[in-house]
Amino acid sequence: MNKQLEKIKKDFESEIKKVSDVLALDVLEQKFFSRKSGEFTELMKELKDLADDKRKEAGMMLNTVKSELESLLQNKKSEFELLAVGELAKTEAIDVTQPYLASVQKGHLHPNTLIQNQLEDLFASMGFMSYDGPELESDYYNFTALNVPPQHPARDMQDTFYVKGHSDWVMRTQTSSFQVRAMQKFGVPLKLIVPGRVFRNESTDPRHEHTFYQLEGIVVGKDVTFGDMKGVLETVAKGLYGEDTQMRLRPKFYPFVEPGVNGEITCSLCKGKGCRVCKYTGWMEIFGAGMVHRNVLKEAGVNHEEYQGFAFGFGLSRLVMLKYGIEDVRHLQSGDLRFLQQF
Repeated sequence: MNKQLEKIKKDFESEIKKVSDVLALDVLEQKFFSRKSGEFTELMKELKDLADDKRKEAGMMLNTVKSELESLLQNKKSEFELLAVGELAKTEAIDVTQPYLASVQKGHLHPNTLIQNQLEDLFASMGFMSYDGPELESDYYNFTALNVPPQHPARDMQDTFYVKGHSDWVMRTQTSSFQVRAMQKFGVPLKLIVPGRVFRNESTDPRHEHTFYQLEGIVVGKDVTFGDMKGVLETVAKGLYGEDTQMRLRPKFYPFVEPGVNGEITCSLCKGKGCRVCKYTGWMEIFGAGMVHRNVLKEAGVNHEEYQGFAFGFGLSRLVMLKYGIEDVRHLQSGDLRFLQQF
């Protein structure tokens, strides 16, 4: 790991000296920092193979080097910005009659995006790939392939939006619709997450919205266990809310997993003491999970006698609310700058 970091640092410092324009700088940034295939992303995936004591040390070292190189990158961007301003000043005359123009404020990332990026980095360090699926989904992938055939009562749990004149197409109600798609596309073994927007025909209130975000995950292999699932989910909970965060699992029915559980963590607002947000229980439900049902594996063409796996789904919007103490989920879709500028 040390040699790889030294090589990446040396290559980056060498290449950034040769950059002569903004386009070349953008190519360099994608090569080293892209979330999909950047050299740092690939190196983060290797952390999972290290022993616990070495993983922490290597992770700190990786973040230190990454920060140094990001600083060099930002300095180079600033240089090009100054050069561009200088060239503009040479070619344009100053209009002394022009009224004062207030400086334009730069935008920033939405809180949903901030948490999604944090989770993608965390899962990448555990060897997961990140993917996206269609928001307009077939009834088959959204329901039938997930062990919810037509007329099954579990469909009542997710009242959805159908496309007029095309009853076999829906706005997806869950990112779980990509489970079978993923196994068919990539095969097994598989470790993958799918963040994205989902739609429900909901009566909106401070805790419910018709459009919100989820993050689905699936792991399929020959020796995958329920204990592996618990370890992954605990890592996520502690990564988002701190090492003192506690998690508990309780049995719950989901058609596409068996056994199924819902996952709760100690309320991040009251630290488990009980408050209005957690209904004075000290716990907040943030995910559903379980071992992938054999019928789902069959639909994907996977031999359920040889392979097994687990799946989980986080309410990404719920995670954002807990992280930042947001009391009304409707703020996230409002586009209200008074809300967004706080992040």
